[in-house]
Amino acid sequence: MVSDEQEDFLIFADEQEDSTDRSLEKECWKIIIVDDENEVHNVTRMVLSDFEFDGKRLELISAFTESEALNVLKDHPDVAIILLDVVMDQDDSGLRLVKYIREQLKYQSPRIILRTGQPGQAPEKTVIMNYDINDYKEKTELTSQKLFTTVMSALRSYRDIMVIENNKIGLEKIINSSADLFELKSMRKFASGVLTQLTSILNLNKNALHCNSFAVSKGQETIYILAATGDYSPNENDKIEDVVPARVLVSIENTFREKKGSFYDDHFTCYFESKTGSENVIYFEGSMQLNEWNRYLIEIYSSNVSVAFENIYLNEEVENTQKEIIFTLGEIAETRSKETGNHVKRVAEYSKLLALKFGIPEEEAEIVRLASSMHDVGKVAVPDAILNKPGKLTPEEFDTIKNHTNHGYAMLNHSNRDIIKTAAIIAHQHHEKYNGQGYPNGLAGEDIHIYGRIAALADVFDALGSERVYKKAWPLEDILDYFRQESGQHFDPQLVKIFFDNLQGILKIRDQYSDVMKS
Repeated sequence: MVSDEQEDFLIFADEQEDSTDRSLEKECWKIIIVDDENEVHNVTRMVLSDFEFDGKRLELISAFTESEALNVLKDHPDVAIILLDVVMDQDDSGLRLVKYIREQLKYQSPRIILRTGQPGQAPEKTVIMNYDINDYKEKTELTSQKLFTTVMSALRSYRDIMVIENNKIGLEKIINSSADLFELKSMRKFASGVLTQLTSILNLNKNALHCNSFAVSKGQETIYILAATGDYSPNENDKIEDVVPARVLVSIENTFREKKGSFYDDHFTCYFESKTGSENVIYFEGSMQLNEWNRYLIEIYSSNVSVAFENIYLNEEVENTQKEIIFTLGEIAETRSKETGNHVKRVAEYSKLLALKFGIPEEEAEIVRLASSMHDVGKVAVPDAILNKPGKLTPEEFDTIKNHTNHGYAMLNHSNRDIIKTAAIIAHQHHEKYNGQGYPNGLAGEDIHIYGRIAALADVFDALGSERVYKKAWPLEDILDYFRQESGQHFDPQLVKIFFDNLQGILKIRDQYSDVMKS
């Protein structure tokens, strides 16, 4: 039976357009109606049919039982308001759902409005004190206008809570990235955090992009997505044309070409160029007109990110210089022994491949690649007459050669840099053997650091296949036979298996960095 108050709802609703079947083209506020009376759902939908707040309409979702409500709530974590009946399957169904929402699902942002037709069953004072709800209404008092006002007030609260929450998320990303701001991935987090803040503060659509561009050849440019939100959030290696619609790409490309931002009815772009020549475009979707404060925020963003870019590029330049120096040090030792520097490059690339296949993370494997180039740096302390002797070495001369592992370690082991510390391990242990018969310390098995075991295999493979002043290069089949025989003897058997499983990749590296014997 329809009550007088529900008739009031119906009278109010007669003049409204029913939005139940309207396609939700834009982002909406989600409201879940939980009530076992079908009339309550119908009346609520009619009253709120033309409701709009901050340019967004409502999406009304119905649940008629406690169990149905549980499923609906799980599927909609972004719900703004829950209109919740107290008495349904059981006398305390609504109250049980409140506890579930707050304590199990951990949904703290949605506004819960308790509606009851039996206030004696759940007295207002007791419920407000004991349950985390945001409003309490008796159905007899909830006229159409009061429902409208209640929903409007709840949405304002929810909007403000989400602004605060989004700002918090953005700040957390910035704080977490500040410790290692000079790492590219951290800069992605930094830019993403600021995008999140700006879309929230400016009350814009969730979709936003920050792109930067580098010239790859004259007349051609590649656009990279540094950070993105909403529908445009890409995987790290996605191309921009595979992520955004054509209209968005055209707008971004035009901004790069014209070197200035523009404002349109449904979006706007900003442009800035760093001192290092990197061009950047920020793209935001949203139909609102930006005031002076909004534009100031964007200027601050552009300025701060531009400074951060400068620091990143400078840091990368320093890192690249350090890498060059490391390879040069390795090549000096090889040049003294009349071997080409490509031995260093090959051992480095073999070592990285083996490290990755062994399960070492990419960043650490790259350190192994760089560090392994200095495996023979201790040879700088070995006299030329011994280092380049074409004939058989005397026991004393061989002892002098073997001591290059200790010389290398002594040169490198005082640094706190990861690359140099890794290089010290490799220089010291790359002549240790898995069976304990190597030098300088006769280490065996896993007592040899994995870096040393990797470098040992990489170095021997390249040495056997290269011509030296004291020997000819071995044929590939002979080298492979030797590796099979020395699995578990000279070499870690697990690494030998990885070597054979990835032989094509190893041979590709050998061909790529092939060289000619120096005279």
